[in-house]
This record gives sequence, structure tokens and C-alpha cells, in this order.
Amino acid sequence: MRNVAETADIAGLSRPSVNDGESKRAHAAAAPTQNSPRAGLKPLTSVPVEQWRNLAERAIEPNGYYLPAWELAVNATAPGRTGAFALSAWQDASAATEAAPLIGLLPVISLWRAYKIPLPAWASASPYGTLCTPLLDRSHTDEAVRRLMKQARAAGARALILRDVSLSGTAMKAFTRVLRQEGLHPIVLHSHLRACLDARRPANDVLCDALSAKKLKELRRQRNRLAEQHGAVRFEVARSVDEVAEAIEIFLALEASGWKGERGTALGQDEGDLNFIRRATRGLAETAQCEIVTMRAGETPVAAAVVLRHQDRAFYFKLGIDESFSRFSPGVQLTLDLTRHLCADAVLVTADSTASAHHPMINPIWRGRLRIGDVILPLRRNDPVVSAVHAAMKLRHGLREVARRAVHLIRNR
Repeated sequence: MRNVAETADIAGLSRPSVNDGESKRAHAAAAPTQNSPRAGLKPLTSVPVEQWRNLAERAIEPNGYYLPAWELAVNATAPGRTGAFALSAWQDASAATEAAPLIGLLPVISLWRAYKIPLPAWASASPYGTLCTPLLDRSHTDEAVRRLMKQARAAGARALILRDVSLSGTAMKAFTRVLRQEGLHPIVLHSHLRACLDARRPANDVLCDALSAKKLKELRRQRNRLAEQHGAVRFEVARSVDEVAEAIEIFLALEASGWKGERGTALGQDEGDLNFIRRATRGLAETAQCEIVTMRAGETPVAAAVVLRHQDRAFYFKLGIDESFSRFSPGVQLTLDLTRHLCADAVLVTADSTASAHHPMINPIWRGRLRIGDVILPLRRNDPVVSAVHAAMKLRHGLREVARRAVHLIRNR
């Protein structure tokens, strides 16, 4: 992952500098009464769900993690992710009711809560998945952006921080366009590439281009050996509410049985996480926006994954495997079948892995790449507070990188 000093501008995004004079002015501007820009914003739960669903259907760029059934479940019980506020844009600016079309929505939290930085800014709320693309009405995109920004300013914010957004996506282009009209420029904090699948291609072409003939032969051998020793291998897709409710329990058990369970990070190990994932998957199943895929050997589940769907895009949320079957590569085997499943779907164009950069399992299989990053959106011209936010977040990111590398070295000793 590169930081902003090492990455060229993307789509004309600029990077301002910070100096001592600017820092002093920023400190003065960020007085204690202003460094929590909460005034005027309502809780996320105040957004009418039907309006939210309608906006999601019209969104210019899909984001399965900001669908109401998912994000409201996160907001209700997921530890550290509850209590978000709503930046909302309405076609009739004077009315935020079920009668007025919702044209833009971004769940947000304060910069203090997101990063422990005491400056007046909002950051997009984490929806558990690594994608925070705002929902913008495709017929009123620029108007939605302007109204979201106007509401943020009215609430006292000097900047918005969009975390984990596609830097070349249509939503980011809309923010860039509107900001330029106001003489402002987004600032890329850092970015990375992550794997995605071009689901319009035949699956056989995707897999043959990605994996060598030798590797594919070895995977077929492993699959045949798994069937010989444990029973016929089959790939199942749960779609209905009842099927998903049953399959999520299989996924949770598999995830907890492996290294995530040993580290205490499996979803089923925390009551809040458990309540979130059960509610979210069932809620999305009601609108055909969630699938849980499972691979069995005989009657034994060996791998399972949660997949979200929004418009023409799928999102590969999490994978759980039975590590006692690791010699058969169950995670890879499931991902191969999932690739075939997604490529056979005439509706889908893309599948976002939502995985980390350099992910060792998905990167060699899904060879498409999305550039994902964190971006500061200034809300005023020549604002020293924005420079202070930029400097603070760069410093924080650098310290986290040092800590991450130290942990990696310790774990690999």
C-alpha cells in the first residue's frame, strides 16, 4: 500500500501541504465548541427505509454494504460500528419525509470517533465490509453531492473523509466534478489495488488466464481426492430467507473453527457481531441481495462464504473453511465454483473481492483490479483545518503501517 506522497494524482486529485502558520490557524479554527460537527444531523435510523431502498435501486454506483438491511444491522449491534449519523440529500430540500425522494445518503461518524483526531470533520461509517461508496441518485447525482456537502457544512464540518472508495468510480468522479466547480480538490490520503472479477467473461476463460494448466490440474486432483475420501463434492447456493438463515450458521461454525476462532475475531464469537450478521443476511435475502455459498464433501460442509448483491455487482464478504481439510484447498475450491456461478449470471458485470491488498488467495484467481483509497473532501477554500486533518491522518497512517509490520514480523518468527 502506498501513501499519498508516493502515489501520483488520480483523476486530477491534489495534495495540499501544511506549514506551521496553517497549523496555528487550524488550531484556532478547531475550537472545542466546533470539533464535533454533530449539530443538525439526525441518527442513521431516522432515514425512512423505503426511501433508502428506492435510492439504492437508483444509485449511480453499487455498494452492497450501504444497503439498508445491511448497514442498519451493523449500526444496531456491531461492536464499534453503532450509532452512525446520516448525511442525507433530498430532492425537495425542505422535506426529509417519505413523500420526498431521497437522492443521496452517506452514513457518517465524527473524525474523533473514527481516528481520535479532534478536528471538525465527518468520516464515512464503517459498514464492516471495506467499501464506503455513498449512494447517489443517477438522475440527480451532482445535486445530491452538493446537498450532502451543504448539510455537512451546516453541521460545522470542514471536511468529509470518504474511506474505502473506488477512486475511479462514478461516485468519486461526481464528488471531484462538483468540488472543482467550487474551486476545491479532493485529496487522496492513500490507495491500494484489490482484486475484482469481470463476470461478463466465461468462467473457463477467467480461470485459464489466471491459473496455469499445472495449477488447475493440481486443483482437480485435490477435488477428486476429496470426493474419493469424503463423498461427492457439491456446490450449494442459499438464496431464500430460510435457506440463508440455515446456511449462515454453517458459515459461522466454519469460520470459528479456524485461525479466526483462535484469534477471537470470528463473527460468532461476539454477541453483537453475531446478531448483526444474522439480521443482515436474512434482511438482504428478503430482497434477493444475499447468497451464502457452501461446498460439501458428502454431507460435511468444508467451506462457506457470504456474498452480497447490489444491482450488477457482487461483493465477496467473508470466507470460512474447515482447516482439517486444508490439504484439499477448500477455500480455493469454493472460490473457483463461486467464479463459475457469478460468471454464469447474466445480470452481473463485476464482483468486488472487498479483500485486502495482496490477498494471497483471491489475487491470483481474480485478476481484475480496483483502486481503492481514502479521500479528504474539503468543504471550504484555503482552509487550514483541512491541511491539519491531512497532516494528522498521514501521521496516523504512517504509525499504523509501522505497527502492522512489527506485528507481521512477530507473528512470522
